[in-house]
Amino acid sequence: MRSDGQSSSGGDSIVRTADIGDGIPKSMTDNDDWFERALRELEAEGESSGRNARRSDGNESTDEGEDTGGGEDTGGGEDTGGDEMDPGVTPGPEPMHGSDDVDDFGFADFGKPGESTGDPFGGAASGDAPGGFEPDLTEAELDSDVERIQLGIDGLDSMILGGIPQRSLISVIGSAGTGKTTFALQFLEHGFKDGERAIYLTLEESREAILSTAEDKGWPFREYVEDDRLAVVSMDPIEMANSLSSISSDLSRLVADFGADRLVLDSVSLLEMMYDHPSKRRSQVFEFTRSLKEVGVTTLLTSEASEESPYTSRYGIVEYLTDAVFVLRYVRTSNFQETRMAVEIQKIRDANHSRETKPYEITNEGINVYQQANLF
Repeated sequence: MRSDGQSSSGGDSIVRTADIGDGIPKSMTDNDDWFERALRELEAEGESSGRNARRSDGNESTDEGEDTGGGEDTGGGEDTGGDEMDPGVTPGPEPMHGSDDVDDFGFADFGKPGESTGDPFGGAASGDAPGGFEPDLTEAELDSDVERIQLGIDGLDSMILGGIPQRSLISVIGSAGTGKTTFALQFLEHGFKDGERAIYLTLEESREAILSTAEDKGWPFREYVEDDRLAVVSMDPIEMANSLSSISSDLSRLVADFGADRLVLDSVSLLEMMYDHPSKRRSQVFEFTRSLKEVGVTTLLTSEASEESPYTSRYGIVEYLTDAVFVLRYVRTSNFQETRMAVEIQKIRDANHSRETKPYEITNEGINVYQQANLF
């Protein structure tokens, strides 16, 4: 691994090779992950549906316990605030045919990026929650001990009620040119404005290319490096795959020694490509993402989208292992004369969010999501 001379204390290398111990990785069952929660929810549903409903006509129940009350629960109380969504479903409002405010591309008039005029997601009256949806969380639940952070992307932060829980593992999925690297840099820039420190681990671009890209957006990443607030580490994906266990341990020490608050890996798809066998790929990526969670900082992974669907990552792994998933995709007109881009939030664990799809653009100042536009 190399850090191009960047160090938290001078000329020493930031990243050093760690010795590989003889211990066996923890079992997958040690994690309280989405799979175990799903099993518990299924068991709870089974117990609920197995109870006999009481009669509601004022008489005592029959001795046989016969269900005569039609007690099937249809309340629709399922909490979908942070669950995975069906990649094949595109959420959004019903088409508004004949509207003068809709352009040829199916977008309503934008307004300014991030600007709200009282109806940011099509249906929320003035004073209502952003996104035109009723939040399932109460004020008491929002005042929990879980600290939350903002992404720093105009319009997109408004689609998340209360912000993303701190120390979450975030993935940004998109095909080439949709702005995944810009998303990651903007995520770090917002943290720098709050006095944070960060590490950018790149497997695709050189260290100089990352710093130049940030400069083009007006973000002084070179100054952050000189002030010892940013470490940009360029790695070869083959080297990383061959030494992933030691690098995971080394990365944990790097974050602790550097005092980082945010971490970016761009891109995890290049790491996945280094494993030919699917089972090897799954196990290695699982262990690596678990080590990232144990690091204890908010981490963002970029991932290439699958060729078959823009809603899934290239190998369909990272979206199940991360706490939050943002999808960046192209939207083409019916005559294919022009292409625009749209973003949606596929899931955020422990946070409520809008399910709508919103258009965005990449400007000289970064990514701007248009709250006022609707995708039809």
